[in-house]
Amino acid sequence: MMQLFSIFGDPVAHSRSPLMHNAVFKNCNYPACYTRTHLQDGTKLKERFFSLGLSGANVTIPHKEAAFAACDEVRGFAKKVGVVNTIVKEDGKLIGYNTDADGFMYAIESFKPLKHILVLGAGGTAKALVARFLEEKIQVSVLNRSASRLAYFKTLNCECFTWNDFELQKYDLVVNTTSAGLNDTNLPAPSDIIENILQNTHYAADAIYGKLTPFLECAKEKNITFKNGADMLLGQGVLANALFTNAKLSKEAIQDAMRKSFSL
Repeated sequence: MMQLFSIFGDPVAHSRSPLMHNAVFKNCNYPACYTRTHLQDGTKLKERFFSLGLSGANVTIPHKEAAFAACDEVRGFAKKVGVVNTIVKEDGKLIGYNTDADGFMYAIESFKPLKHILVLGAGGTAKALVARFLEEKIQVSVLNRSASRLAYFKTLNCECFTWNDFELQKYDLVVNTTSAGLNDTNLPAPSDIIENILQNTHYAADAIYGKLTPFLECAKEKNITFKNGADMLLGQGVLANALFTNAKLSKEAIQDAMRKSFSL
């Protein structure tokens, strides 16, 4: 029986996920199809999931925390951070996972060793990445526009700053987890702060893929080695597809098919 999967987000038209997952289904002769669902109200996620007759879904900005709330059960790393980016229907229930963090660790393998990381933003992606970095015993600082979303990171004993009280340090890696630059020309923080940060880091990364964001343009101008979100997308996509297909396909086969889709 043909299975249907989708990605929920706002915006979602830019998502490469359908291309990636459909490449796997086609190349591996797996009876499934993957589409996009534009969802503005995250509280409607569960309702839309069932009305579309989905077997599973990915969730992107800004609904990853709403996805956690929508699930009947949350497993593994997602349970720890309260953030879900992959949902699988199991016996009529929604089971939530998080593949973002391990996907990102896969992407920055070449940047290691990392001792101090600065994370820009305090949303669902930031929560997942920070918790994963801390598991690796990496020192983490978090910079966000407002203080209200920093409470979670303070409970993890991260150094937390707003734009108004930021204290510059030396970093091995700076990661933008905000949506700044996705559909605009904004930086994830005021230009003078970004300028100072990039002068004090070895590497830069952006969770956004498919374009050179203003943040990464600044890194490029300073000859800083950087990565956009494509490798992270590939890493989390392989893990998500393995969950969708219930481990019937090898991760090697999934990765090979997905990697080819990036040239399409």
